[in-house]
Amino acid sequence: MSDILRVGVLGSGLMGGGIAQVAAVAGYDTVVRDVTQPILDKAKAGIDKSLAKFVEKGKLPAADRDGALKRLSFTTATADLKSCDIVVEAVTEDLEVKNALWKELDTLCGTGTIFASNTSSLTIAAMAAATKRPDRFVGLHFFNPVPLMQLVEVVRTVTTSEETFKRAFAFARSLGKEAVAAKDNSGFIVNLLLVPYLLDAIRAVEHGVGSVSDIDKAMQLGCGYPMGPLTLLDFVGLDTTYKIAEIMFAEYKEQKYAPPPLLKRMVLAGMYGKKSGKGFYDYSGVPPVVANLGL
Repeated sequence: MSDILRVGVLGSGLMGGGIAQVAAVAGYDTVVRDVTQPILDKAKAGIDKSLAKFVEKGKLPAADRDGALKRLSFTTATADLKSCDIVVEAVTEDLEVKNALWKELDTLCGTGTIFASNTSSLTIAAMAAATKRPDRFVGLHFFNPVPLMQLVEVVRTVTTSEETFKRAFAFARSLGKEAVAAKDNSGFIVNLLLVPYLLDAIRAVEHGVGSVSDIDKAMQLGCGYPMGPLTLLDFVGLDTTYKIAEIMFAEYKEQKYAPPPLLKRMVLAGMYGKKSGKGFYDYSGVPPVVANLGL
């Protein structure tokens, strides 16, 4: 383990819950904060279910599962994170929402506490500037599902101290992850390369280059990818992709990051992908079938 002992997690959705799970399994006392108790109850149930699967598959001893659950606590009070050595934020991709939380925490946490954002598209500098600890601010970008995906991008901005970067890097590795160092640019490494690919797949559908299923099959079999881009979009969430693309387009002003019209129409229609039951595929039956996109 690193010199960090107590971990705070802001947000208990898929990312926040996953980060909390891996931190607790790694031996850290972990406090998860969200806005309502029902949201926290859902997160706890999700973590319980995930850990049970690891035990069932023989990837985690039952005793380790029990220990991780004992190290987890859940709260609606931001003040309960004041004694944490690191706070990892995983709330909605909205700079105002994030910075309001950082400003509140800045007055509560000790001077040694590291602030880390799991943002996938906003710059770390835009959040660090909202605090009085820009030297102790870093990006820790995990990937979904957090308990299974091995990568963490550790993002250093212009104000991040060398000590903070090293501590954050060591923390990521202590979670059993592979860490890579990334510059503080919108999208970091992975999304800088991935987002244009996903948006191009949507444009290919728009332009009739191929059907949804054939585009997915072509990229799987032709490039050796584990899933096609349109299936991946459904798993990531089309609403999430749309928001990320908007942020990256605003940052770079390059057409490859501009959200395609089809993506916007699908988001407006509530077709977010697997989480809403319909995206490029309709998940109401087994197996999923290609959705009617009105093309």
